[in-house]
Amino acid sequence: MAAGTSEGRGVEAVVFALVGSTFLTIYITQPVLPILGEEFGVSPAVASLTVSGVVLGIALANLPFGVLADRFSIRPLVIGGGAVVALASLTCALTGSIRVLIAARFLQGLFVPSMSTCLAAYLSRTLPPGRLNVMMGWYVSATVAGGMGGRLLGGFVFPPDRWRLAFIGAAALVVCAVAASWRWLPPADPPQRAAAETTGFRELLGRAEILRMLSIAFFAFFVFSAMFNYVPFYLSGPPLHAGVRTITLLYLSYVVGIAAGPLAGRLTNRFGTGVTLVGGSIAFALAMVLTFIPALPVIALSLALMCAGFFTVHAAAVGSLNARLAGGRGRANSLYVLLYYLGGAAGITAAGAAYARWGWPGAVGLGLSALLVPLGVGAAELWAGRADPSL
Repeated sequence: MAAGTSEGRGVEAVVFALVGSTFLTIYITQPVLPILGEEFGVSPAVASLTVSGVVLGIALANLPFGVLADRFSIRPLVIGGGAVVALASLTCALTGSIRVLIAARFLQGLFVPSMSTCLAAYLSRTLPPGRLNVMMGWYVSATVAGGMGGRLLGGFVFPPDRWRLAFIGAAALVVCAVAASWRWLPPADPPQRAAAETTGFRELLGRAEILRMLSIAFFAFFVFSAMFNYVPFYLSGPPLHAGVRTITLLYLSYVVGIAAGPLAGRLTNRFGTGVTLVGGSIAFALAMVLTFIPALPVIALSLALMCAGFFTVHAAAVGSLNARLAGGRGRANSLYVLLYYLGGAAGITAAGAAYARWGWPGAVGLGLSALLVPLGVGAAELWAGRADPSL
């Protein structure tokens, strides 16, 4: 499939649409969490379950969908999962119960991997290596665009008090993306059962250098999810009293991730994994401290720096993980994704308790404590690099 053909461009567009609409769905309630709290009469921690519930669902379903992707054709999985995600969005738009809203969001999380994990498996199985690298670039860009788009859709495109319309819009986008996949994704035969991998989960988990990268997956997203989930509550209260649309526009800082990922790769190639992890962790921590300055321009800068630090750490960890594997890449990446989303759900939940008791300083303190893990891993990589410069 040549990059310049109409078929190639069609597949690129479908990949972007599927992944973008999927990640848009994940974060759609994040900018309107204070409004959900008021409308349903619940605490910030309960309102935040409309985000952490999705993340938890993804964490639980990612590995099972990976197994399904290895055994069945992808297109039915994408279409069936997309239908569930769209119907759940409509349920979110219509319900008057916070419990139903949270349950529907959890259901969406369970089926999100049908349009992300399964799609990645489809691409890796059907494209040659050179073409796959280009397509995965589209894939990563779509995750960032979708994450940012979901926040804008929920708190800016539609009026914040009409957040239900955002769910209807999200459902329509998912339906269009799934319909495009039926038209443009070339059919592929069900995969044949491959020879057993020589590198299993037990062997991977027995390697210290792999465990270090897996710990980053958990703790880096733990902090990132916690900060971005509770910053709307912080900004909407005294002394800033920022409106929902202002808060939502601050999420444009998320676009920094598009540049931070490739930059992290170049930094790792030049200076090593340890330097990149330490630098990204320090930038992340500095950004969190800057949020205590009660001025919106400074907050905007801090959120952009937060994104830069997180995506630098995340990209360096993923690159280092795969560079050290001679086998078991699928298993290792599945573990990474699993811990990534478990960390996100845990971060939102733990920060909710910290925020309820100590406010924004409590959430930031928790985040700074968790950042000691990627910082420590970076320091360990620096130490190891003295003996082996390739690390």
